[in-house]
Amino acid sequence: MHPLIQGILLSLAPLSELRGGMIVAVAQGANPWLAWIFCVLANLIVSPIVFLFLEFAHHRLLWMRFYRKTFNYFLENTRRKTHKYVERWGYLGLLLFVAIPLPASGAYTGTLAAWFFGMKKPKSIAAISLGVILASVVVLAMIMGWLAINNK
Repeated sequence: MHPLIQGILLSLAPLSELRGGMIVAVAQGANPWLAWIFCVLANLIVSPIVFLFLEFAHHRLLWMRFYRKTFNYFLENTRRKTHKYVERWGYLGLLLFVAIPLPASGAYTGTLAAWFFGMKKPKSIAAISLGVILASVVVLAMIMGWLAINNK
C-alpha cells in the first residue's frame, strides 16, 4: 500500500490519528510535507463525522447493551481527561487539549468532549481543527528533526 494511503487511513483511525499517520507515512518513504498535508486533511474531517454520528446514530444504538456500556466508558474517560481544560478555558481549552500530540488527545476525544459539554458545533469544530493543525506542526517538527539527525 502507498505510504500516503497508509498515513491517511491511520489519520482517520481513532487511536493513531495524524500523530501515527504522519510518522508511518514518512517512515514508509513518503515526502514529509505531502504526508503532513494529507494526514492533516484526513484528520480534519474526523470532527464533523463524529458530530454527525453523535447526532444521528448514537441515540439509535443506545438500546444495545454492549454499545451503551462501551460508549459510557469512553465518555467517562473523555470527561475525566478534558474537564480541566474545557471547564476552565472553554474553546481555547478544547484547542489546547487537541493540540497536545499525545495518544487519546486528538480530534475524536476533543469532539466527544465538545458534545458532552454542550459546546456549539461550529466553534468546537474550529477549535478542534486549530488543535489538529498545531499538533501536526509539532509532529512535523519532530519528524524533520529525526530526519535531519539520521541523514547526517
